[in-house]
Amino acid sequence: MMLRKILTLILALLVSGAQAQVRGGDEQILEMQQAFRQGNKAKLAQLLPQVRGHLLEPWAAYWELRSRLESASVAEIQEFLTRYAGTYQEDRLRNDWLLLLGQVRDWDTFAAEYPRYRMNDDREVRCYGLYATQLRGGAPAPGVAEEVRRLWLSQRDADDGCTFAMSQLVQAPGPHRQVVRDAWLKARLAVEANRPRAAAAAVELVAPDALPHVAELQANPARYLSSRVFAASRARKEMVVLALIRMAAADLDKAASQLENKWGPQLSPEERNWVWGVIARRTAQRVGAGNDALAVYAKVTRDQDLNDDMLAWKARAALRAGPEPEWRQLLAAINAMSEEARREPAWVYWRGRALQARGGDERLAQARELWQSIASVRGFYEQLALEELGHKVTVPAPPEPPTAQEKEAVRRHPGLARAQHAIGIGLRSEGVREWNYSTSLATPGGMGERELLAAAQLACEREVWDRCINTSERTAIAFDAGQRFPMPHRDAVVRRSQEIGLDPAYVYGLIRQESRFITDARSHVGAAGLMQVMPATARWTARKIGMANFSTDKLNERDTNIAIGTGYLKLVLDDFGGSMPLAAAAYNAGPSRSRTWRNGPVMDAAAWAENVPFTETRDYVKKVLANTTMYAAILTGQPQSLKARLGSVGPRDARLPDVNTDLP
Repeated sequence: MMLRKILTLILALLVSGAQAQVRGGDEQILEMQQAFRQGNKAKLAQLLPQVRGHLLEPWAAYWELRSRLESASVAEIQEFLTRYAGTYQEDRLRNDWLLLLGQVRDWDTFAAEYPRYRMNDDREVRCYGLYATQLRGGAPAPGVAEEVRRLWLSQRDADDGCTFAMSQLVQAPGPHRQVVRDAWLKARLAVEANRPRAAAAAVELVAPDALPHVAELQANPARYLSSRVFAASRARKEMVVLALIRMAAADLDKAASQLENKWGPQLSPEERNWVWGVIARRTAQRVGAGNDALAVYAKVTRDQDLNDDMLAWKARAALRAGPEPEWRQLLAAINAMSEEARREPAWVYWRGRALQARGGDERLAQARELWQSIASVRGFYEQLALEELGHKVTVPAPPEPPTAQEKEAVRRHPGLARAQHAIGIGLRSEGVREWNYSTSLATPGGMGERELLAAAQLACEREVWDRCINTSERTAIAFDAGQRFPMPHRDAVVRRSQEIGLDPAYVYGLIRQESRFITDARSHVGAAGLMQVMPATARWTARKIGMANFSTDKLNERDTNIAIGTGYLKLVLDDFGGSMPLAAAAYNAGPSRSRTWRNGPVMDAAAWAENVPFTETRDYVKKVLANTTMYAAILTGQPQSLKARLGSVGPRDARLPDVNTDLP
């Protein structure tokens, strides 16, 4: 017994010494991160010996070697990969090295190293890998060409890896019809998104002689079209299509006139349909244009010629066509989508609503089957489907809590330990990446359900709330509401909300979406703290609520941020007549936009939310309202209705007081 006590004491002293060493090197680690960002190779080399043995040594060694990877020897790289085997940093450097090997076309070394790449989440590396292991031998194996095309089309901007792999498909023996179609499709998407480099790279693959035309139509599509009379060849027709797409970004009416009166007869049906689809989608994204957009969509002779995004906006236009949606048009748009798009909860739900509205026992049975396929408490449309089936939102029974052994296993996980320490000393980006790698990518398929629950619980206990929530959300079967919907600062949030007449569940639903409860969170535009308040908005709100001695450097203080954020939210909610969807949209995108978006017919707020033209705000509104409903169920212990919180949305009631135009 005495020997066990002595050994325990020795172990405790060793651990304490290691922790002291870790804490002692934190300053040097932070200096190295700054040196890496500044490209200061000399300082990285100078500091690296000082952090040997530190918990975050793998990061320090990664920064030092990555800063000079282009000149490092293969032996140095392999020594690093061996020394830090199994870590995120090993696989991160391998990712970087594989990109470099691909760029210099060292395919033998690439092919030897590629099978050891665990993350496998870099599309450019994957494209290089498909060439190195599949395309070098000649004609691609079945499925390889399709994967190259899929990866290439999914890249926002042109990159070397996927462009190179696609160029090899063009040169490979066999028919190239699909490759040519994909190249023109990529060019169309790139022109509409104003990514000229990606458009030029796509055209260069299949029509290099047309590259000067791409630059000309990008610069001035009207002049380009006016200087042409005929479009005889495939390339010339596609140039006209690109010019019309470019024109539509600035002048929809002019693009429609050019298509209808001059160029339409010279284009193929597919080309005409695509341009009408671009014009119709842009029309649908304008407020109050539901019927106008459907009139443009009516010019499309075959919905299957449109992509999923165009069809999604046709469905949204049908939802916004009047007090009652155009159910036939909605159903037609959803049915024309790809199978993958039709599986999205939004279109599963609305397809069910459209079938229900069409009437008949068979259609109602189909609708119920669709809703049953997604019904749960996990998201916006999932909750709505639950209500369509006659159920309210309740808190699911919690899973069995992690056992002591499961909790100990994640506590001892080196990647999670490094991630926690990195986050704790301010290296949030590095810590989050290592945490995500450890839970999702380090092994095929990531951690299992029980491991994820234990890892999430560890993050909750350490108050790393964003990792707590995100990790728990990855469990496909178990639903731990305490992990997914935590309530830090409960006394402060509930007390402040009740003092000013706000629903605490709404406040929690918004904070969860805004900051994931990261007290010192700061967005790329400068919003700060738990409730992500902009400095100018904070100063205005402080004056309105009578907060004395306020300064924006206090926005990361918990109580100040909650007071300012809830005060502003209350003012916004009152200005929008208590409408949670409208207030959430205003909180995210600004009150003036939300006022504009409400114009049009009085409609189901779920249909209104689906029509919010900004993707970020559309997603935000739905998540805040779904969060709110779950938090209400947790706080009250009673079944809740998302539909009741949504209500309807329409133009401002003239009997209400004038809008608060001072509201920022």
